[in-house]
Amino acid sequence: MNDTAPPKVLLVDDEAALREPLAEYLTRQGFLVTAAASAAEARSRLKEDKPHIVLLDIMMPGEDGLSLCRHLVESRDIPVIFLTARAEATDRIVGLEIGADDYVTKPFEPRELVARIRSVLRRASRTSAPTGENELFEFESWCLDPLKRRLTDKDGAVVAISSVEFRLLLAFLEHPRQVLDRDRLLDMVQGREAHLFDRAVDNQVSRLRRKIEVDSRNPQLIQTVWGGGYMLAADVKRVAADAD
Repeated sequence: MNDTAPPKVLLVDDEAALREPLAEYLTRQGFLVTAAASAAEARSRLKEDKPHIVLLDIMMPGEDGLSLCRHLVESRDIPVIFLTARAEATDRIVGLEIGADDYVTKPFEPRELVARIRSVLRRASRTSAPTGENELFEFESWCLDPLKRRLTDKDGAVVAISSVEFRLLLAFLEHPRQVLDRDRLLDMVQGREAHLFDRAVDNQVSRLRRKIEVDSRNPQLIQTVWGGGYMLAADVKRVAADAD
């Protein structure tokens, strides 16, 4: 993201009474806001431009926010913050498990939402930047290019990973053979103040294992440390990338 350009926000909510004043407030806070009243309209907007972040209501007629979120984190690599009603605890957990970056419960304080947006954008900016000068991570038969967010196997084939899976893998690669507990992983990957959703970390680790392990039911790369968390049990080599 260009530091001099305003961050682009896609706001998706079917309630005009919330969507319109919130769009105006975010615009006053320096964001470039595009609003959509449904998932279908959001998908149309996404064909025209790629936002830096999506604010997404869960309960909408037609395609719901969970389905759209799954599409965004698996294929578009766009951070997502859910806007959700207080009664939807299960939906919040599911949302975090499928890769949402954060959630805000309705009714919310707009200043809190702005703070969370900026926090998520800072994390996305940090993990989209290379850790060194065109530096790659090589481990076992895998290679991760942090700048391009591209994971390749030993044959050079690209394996698709979501935004959260990318940040999770990067956290492990930056701390190889170190035990990372769930609270620390939540802070590094999702940056949430409350650590109430440990299961979200477990599910993301499970998803990542299915991508990189020979047998995800008997993981050798990302090992569970009982009572402690998880550890990347592999040596990691940082190498300079070839210039394109």
